[in-house]
Amino acid sequence: MTDTTCETQMDQDTEGREVRRAVLRGFRRKCPNCGTGPMLKGYLKVRDHCPVCREDLHHHRADDGPAYLTILIVGHLMAPTLGGVYHAYQPEPLVLFTGFSIGTVALSLYLLPRLKGALVGFQWARQMHGFGTSR
Repeated sequence: MTDTTCETQMDQDTEGREVRRAVLRGFRRKCPNCGTGPMLKGYLKVRDHCPVCREDLHHHRADDGPAYLTILIVGHLMAPTLGGVYHAYQPEPLVLFTGFSIGTVALSLYLLPRLKGALVGFQWARQMHGFGTSR
């Protein structure tokens, strides 16, 4: 089996749901099935079904996954940046703290709903937690 065949089989499950496409649609906070309907109602609440294609979305089990991923990504981005800024410019501690606090909170608030959508899209594509039985 070639590498491209293996990648194709890993990107699609038995019903032809492409993982990459579903995760990207989820990251955009859109339905993983149609890509046009909004997945989230409010900031983090996942709709029971897509208003466009009627795909059931209530099966998701995101739990603490998006929060963990957000902390992981923000920490890995901000920690080296903090060290680099301090080493290069040596700003006052209060200025450094204020700037990086605002940046950390803003990046976390931006990423959290997008990572939740991506995780729900991944679960939908892999037919986890009852997504395979919808419709």
